[in-house]
Amino acid sequence: MTVKMGIKTGWRARGIWSELLAEFLGTLVLIAFGTGAVAVAVVGLPESGRTSVIFAGAGGWLLITWGWAMAVAMGVYVAGGVTGAHINPAVTFAFAVKGDFKWVKVLPYWGAQIAGAFTGAALTYADYVPAINMWNTAHKVISRADHGGMTTFSIFATFPAHYYQQNMLGPLFDQVLGTCLLLLCIVAIVDSMNVGVKSDLAPFMVGMAVAAIGMSFGTGAGYAINPARDFGPRLFCWLTGWGANAFPGPHNYWWVPIIGPLIGAPLGIALYKFFIADTLAARAPSAPAAASVEIGTTDAAGEDP
Repeated sequence: MTVKMGIKTGWRARGIWSELLAEFLGTLVLIAFGTGAVAVAVVGLPESGRTSVIFAGAGGWLLITWGWAMAVAMGVYVAGGVTGAHINPAVTFAFAVKGDFKWVKVLPYWGAQIAGAFTGAALTYADYVPAINMWNTAHKVISRADHGGMTTFSIFATFPAHYYQQNMLGPLFDQVLGTCLLLLCIVAIVDSMNVGVKSDLAPFMVGMAVAAIGMSFGTGAGYAINPARDFGPRLFCWLTGWGANAFPGPHNYWWVPIIGPLIGAPLGIALYKFFIADTLAARAPSAPAAASVEIGTTDAAGEDP
């Protein structure tokens, strides 16, 4: 990076590539920690000899929900200083709809996020493949693509609850609702006109929002609430032998955690604006604009057109 007449130049200072690297690494951290937590619950503990059963009561689910909460927080801490840490195509899309993010950057961000999610899943797989193989052998699962392979597939991607049967409208609504709540909470957390949080606590609080969603609405469709979080690992699983368990998934489910979040995310921002943000603005019309914590938006100043 060089400085000419007080203006920083170079691809790291002004180009989109630095942002894509941040989104890639932030999403990788999110998925590596998140799928790693599921791997511990599903195959790590039982196949290591540290416990004999998986999902004993609610303990396994709590391990997973807290694991994903911390994964989100760490991903946001990693990438937040560069891009605001979208690490979620639905977040990128929602902020573009809102007008806070350039549409021309949407597809590149999505590509970086999916690539990061794919790589994060690959790292978890590389660490836990002996446990996965041991679990399959112990449970007489001949092929990962068999019905029995869904258990280890669930380490990486989501599937609909049995109580939905073959109706995918239920899981679709579940994903719309979960992502709507996620974005509503995100914009509330970063809104300096609301209660607000200190900048260094915002990622942690976003993680707490994910924990709340997982504990409240997680069983219906595995609370992907992030198209990259599901599609990247799902693609990895398809390439590594899980076959139809990955694509098309049970009852052609694969599209649900993509479309649902893309619907729910803009809806969450719109609801927050109507019910809260417009009221806060109306009650403080002369208040100076305060800098808010940048999660999901990037400063366009100084960027190349």
